[in-house]
Amino acid sequence: MGKIIDAHLHLVEGDLYFDQIALAAGHENRLAHLEKEYQRLGITGGIVMGNRGLELECHQYPQWLRYCIGLDGRYLSAHPVEEALGQVEMHLQRGQCAGVKLYPGYHHYYISDPIYDPVYELAERYQKVVAVHTGETAGPHALLKYSHPLTLDEAAVKYPKVQFVMCHFGNPWLNDAAAVISKNPNVAADLSGLLEGRADIGELLEDKKGYVEALRTWLGYLDYRRILFGTDWPLANLEEYIRFIGAVVPEKYQEAVFYNNAAKIYG
Repeated sequence: MGKIIDAHLHLVEGDLYFDQIALAAGHENRLAHLEKEYQRLGITGGIVMGNRGLELECHQYPQWLRYCIGLDGRYLSAHPVEEALGQVEMHLQRGQCAGVKLYPGYHHYYISDPIYDPVYELAERYQKVVAVHTGETAGPHALLKYSHPLTLDEAAVKYPKVQFVMCHFGNPWLNDAAAVISKNPNVAADLSGLLEGRADIGELLEDKKGYVEALRTWLGYLDYRRILFGTDWPLANLEEYIRFIGAVVPEKYQEAVFYNNAAKIYG
């Protein structure tokens, strides 16, 4: 395996939830541990999906990481919203900020809701990515109708100059996700969040053969230049996740998926 970019991770040190899922995956929820593991595995950098509000001071990262500012409830409930938009724009003016992350499902808004129009306009102006959570959610209180991958279609059509990234490949709605990506040239997808905790990859590939074949089938339906590797760290073990995606993506496309596509899309 050559160089790797992790196009989807979370970094919230000192948070009990993230501490626990990191331990379950055989990791420690610490920046120093992440850096050590990245160096060991040939991961040259990553894109942090923001979970820490809109304040600039909450998003200070080393140079080997970039980030997408997460639009959480503080953006959605801000009065006036113009204040929150000002904070979003200050992030997008930063070179280290790669774009915006939306969390439909966790927040009960479709991404086609007019509340997001000014965000897309800013992303277009600054030529930054809009990453969108799609597919299953981490808790029972979210609503899946908002995070279905088909919901991304309308936003992609309305804003054809904005580069969208469909996080988690819309899992488990793989066929719908593939249809949206195939139809819209401004939509890519990352393969993060498909595993949780530790896994015996050889055993998993056999036990989940039907799912793995479905994943291979719908990825093969697409142009691999629009597929990005991501781990959703600290959700899964990094080394095992690399092995899993390496077993799913044909070898001739792995350089693009593991490195080149993220380098192009996220800069």
